[in-house]
Order: sequence, then C-alpha cells, then structure tokens
Amino acid sequence: MILTLIRTLILFTLVVVALRLMGKRQIGKLQPYELVIIVMIADLAAVPMEDIGIPLISGIIPILTLLFVEVTISFLSLKSERLRGVVCGTPSVLVENGKIVEPELKRLRYNINDLLEQLRAKNFPNIADVEFAILETSGEISVVPKSQKRPVNPADLNIPTKYEGIPMTLIIDGYVFDNNLNKINLTREWLKKELHKFGVSDFKQVLLASLDTEGNLFYQLKTRTV
Repeated sequence: MILTLIRTLILFTLVVVALRLMGKRQIGKLQPYELVIIVMIADLAAVPMEDIGIPLISGIIPILTLLFVEVTISFLSLKSERLRGVVCGTPSVLVENGKIVEPELKRLRYNINDLLEQLRAKNFPNIADVEFAILETSGEISVVPKSQKRPVNPADLNIPTKYEGIPMTLIIDGYVFDNNLNKINLTREWLKKELHKFGVSDFKQVLLASLDTEGNLFYQLKTRTV
C-alpha cells in the first residue's frame, strides 16, 4: 500500500510538472498534437499506478520523451512557419466580406448551424452584422463586425480618457501579497491603516482586497459562518 502511494505521488508530480512545462492553455485551446500528448501522458502515468509489477521507470521515460517531443515541436514551430502550418494547421475564413464561404465550410465539414451557434456565442446573433469570421487553429472563431455595427468608443468621439491599468491584488482569503505591495511602494502598515478606516482590524477577515491605478481600494470581507 505504501509503495503504491509513493509511486502515485511520484507520477502525479511528474505529470503536473510536465503539463506546466508545456505551457498554460485551456483544454479548448490546445493544438491537436498537444491534446494527443496530454492524453498519452495521462495513460502512461495510469499504467504504473495500477500495476506495481511494472517498473516505475517504464512510465517515467515515455512521459519525459513525450514532454521532450512537445517542447521541441513548440520551439521549432516558433522558428518555422511551414512546420507550424503542418503541425497546427492554418486559420480558415468562413465569412468573407459579409458572405459565407461555402467551399471552406464543406472542406472543414463545418455546417451552417455550427457557424451560427459560434457567432451567437460571440454576441453576433445576426450574421448580416459580420464582415469576417475566421476559424482559428484552436477551434475558436474570431469575428470582425461590419464597421457600422462596431461599438462606439471614446476615440470615435475624440473624447480623452484616463489610463486604466490592472488593479493590484493585495489580499486573497486573508493572505497578504507583500510582493505586490512592494511593486507599488506600499507597506503592510499602510494597508492596515486603510482597512482600519472601514472597521477592518485583521487581514484574515478579508476575502479580497485590491488597489486600482487611481488609488481606490476595493475590499470584501469573508462571510461569517455560524
């Protein structure tokens, strides 16, 4: 039992490290070869877990080999446009200049209902509003609306706007991110004083606290359970 537990922890750690080294992607955005490698890695890890008669190294070596293959292909794809096209494919234009490209739909075996569904998911229920729709290599559809259907933004009206950066997270579930405080030249003492103004005496009471680029502090307390 202990041996099985140790083998499971080793293989679990190896698979997690391998997936981390492969990069951060959602399952729906994986390239076909990446999905195949992930499925194979999971299968290779499961076999030594189930059968302690199989040497652990018999699972580790194939996993490391697949990891090496994935990293190599990813690196070479960055350098070679041709290889990237072979391995990952190329984007396909499904709607061009406001018209559905029927031959491309047939080639991809992509029906009209699928196209309309994806456009609705992108908040374009009316295909007449679409100038271009491109099926990316990840399977996602990118939509370029017609110019008269695009949302109005401040630049269209020549309205000046203030800079809006990303709010800095300061506390999550009672844990204070000192590194983030240091990045904006603030301290725990400052944060404690600011929270004290709102009647918060302990960091552990805070579920989330963040500071935007204009210096506004947002916070939410944890829900008290009886």
